[in-house]
Amino acid sequence: MPKITKVLTALEVGRIKEPGVHLVGTVAGLALSVSPTGLGRSWLLRTMVHGKRREFGLGSFPEVTLAMAHQKARDMKDKLSKGIDPVQEKQEAARRLLATSFLNKTFTECCVSYVLAHGATWRNAKHRQQWENTLATYAAPIIGQLPIDAVDTAGVMAVLQPIWVTKTETATRIRGRIEQVLDWATVQKMRQGENPARWKGHLDKLLPKPSKVSKVEHHKALAYTDMGAFMPKLLEVKGMGALALRFTIYTAARSGECRGARWSEFDLDAGVWTVPAERMKAGREHRVPLSAEALDLLKDMPRLDGTDLVFWGPSKRELSDMTLSAALRRMGMSETVHGFRSTFRVWAAERTVFPREIAEAALAHTNGDKVEAAYLRSDHFEKRRHLMDQWAKFCHTPVSTAQVVSIAEARAA
Repeated sequence: MPKITKVLTALEVGRIKEPGVHLVGTVAGLALSVSPTGLGRSWLLRTMVHGKRREFGLGSFPEVTLAMAHQKARDMKDKLSKGIDPVQEKQEAARRLLATSFLNKTFTECCVSYVLAHGATWRNAKHRQQWENTLATYAAPIIGQLPIDAVDTAGVMAVLQPIWVTKTETATRIRGRIEQVLDWATVQKMRQGENPARWKGHLDKLLPKPSKVSKVEHHKALAYTDMGAFMPKLLEVKGMGALALRFTIYTAARSGECRGARWSEFDLDAGVWTVPAERMKAGREHRVPLSAEALDLLKDMPRLDGTDLVFWGPSKRELSDMTLSAALRRMGMSETVHGFRSTFRVWAAERTVFPREIAEAALAHTNGDKVEAAYLRSDHFEKRRHLMDQWAKFCHTPVSTAQVVSIAEARAA
């Protein structure tokens, strides 16, 4: 005859301190398990399931009282008698909860997930920061806390309409970013249906074309005919910003590429500056031929211990774009630093016979014709070297004596 377990009272259960498993009666198999240290106590239900002995945890004591343990044990036995495995049931409930939590993400949460998924493919940290900042500033206050599947056309319009005319370029970028996040959520099965941020056939019916409401603001550029008078004045301006500006002009490079230039990128003997892909707008390595004027500037530059930067600012940090602009302001100039790239491009078109692709390659512009680009893989380096030599000389030549680069010189290059 099976041994009958003594039914313990709540007071008696509370006095159990000896390590081990102690049956408490009332429900067959219900026991209080005491840890080897005697400090931890929890409820167990020991029972047979399909001919095998199994143990199920029912919670810790005293958080789960004796009366609660009795009820939990009865409920579990009832489920087992119906063929329901309580452990599997709990795991399935946890999976459903996780799935529900995943599917109910807000727009802001999806933005974070999108950036984490795609951030590594972007050119640099600045691009990632722009993504995060624009959505946080303009989209998050309006649709950020909405469940991702609740973002609709009205919500997207509420974000875009107030800034569509006044900040058109920013608004168009935000629209594209919202569209990408919503597309991502659709693929993740967090939402269904068409994307409310799509432009063609949808928002283009509700908002005017960007080109109709916003004029393209070109960077103000110095006329190339004024370069001969400008450069002597620039030579008189002191400071790191003026030096970086001169180098930017000689190389026709972007301001950020010059401000971030490292000595390790230069081969002064060969007269080559190799800008790594991660610092280029197009994400491709770019070789820059250095003119005699650019090399002389570099060779006269002081090198600072503790930094590889060619042009450095306070605390050995990279110069800001405003530092170069400040050099122009001190000269009383209203032109922009970036505008000198336009000056170079117009000069190349008006005063030389170098082919268009040579000047475009000097500016590190990508070829818009993908088929042509696939076959034309040369960077025209030697031709560009001759072009940049002519440009640097022109910058220091009064326009009255400056000559158009002859066809023979261009062909010789």
